Amino acid sequence: MAQSRYGPRERMVFSAAQLIRRHGVAATGMRDVAAHAGAPRGSLQHYFPGGKEQLVDEAVAWAGRYAGRRVARFLAGLDEATPSGLFAAMAAQWTDEYRADGFAAGCPVAAATVDRASADGSTREAAAGAFAAWRGPVAEALTGMGVPAARACSLATLMISTLEGAILLARAERDVRPLDTAVRELGPLLDAAVEPAGEGAASGA
Repeated sequence: MAQSRYGPRERMVFSAAQLIRRHGVAATGMRDVAAHAGAPRGSLQHYFPGGKEQLVDEAVAWAGRYAGRRVARFLAGLDEATPSGLFAAMAAQWTDEYRADGFAAGCPVAAATVDRASADGSTREAAAGAFAAWRGPVAEALTGMGVPAARACSLATLMISTLEGAILLARAERDVRPLDTAVRELGPLLDAAVEPAGEGAASGA
């Protein structure tokens, strides 16, 4: 996101997501967000009358939408659209980041989930919605590749949960090998879920 193209509200939502993915919700302060976004501190109350919880909820929702939109970009970059290829592209986003910038950051939705999993507040609900906003496009992509609709959502959940776990391990170990391992081991299982062309029609005859 090129922050200069957006107004202060959008910049603060983006900045909150970036700080949450590095420091978690508890350690992300409103003043830090305003400074990162280059926005006047007085604008926080104007744009986010619900305070930090509203800002965090919107940042988490933004992250979920961003992840969902990335699915189409990953597919467009594949020479051949396969479930394993999609998962490899999803993991490569993190592998490339960690190799270039180190292991300081993770997924903002996961960070918010960890910080708020035991709470009944809106942030936990926002995190659940963000994962759903990501899972939907993944499942739709799998269906388009020939995975039966009855399995697509389950496999999308498997892909996201495996990726999130690999991200956590990679950060803990300061090594991208967990991501590489996830791609290598999960890929064949995903591709095996694709129905051969015409099989669905034949079975329904």
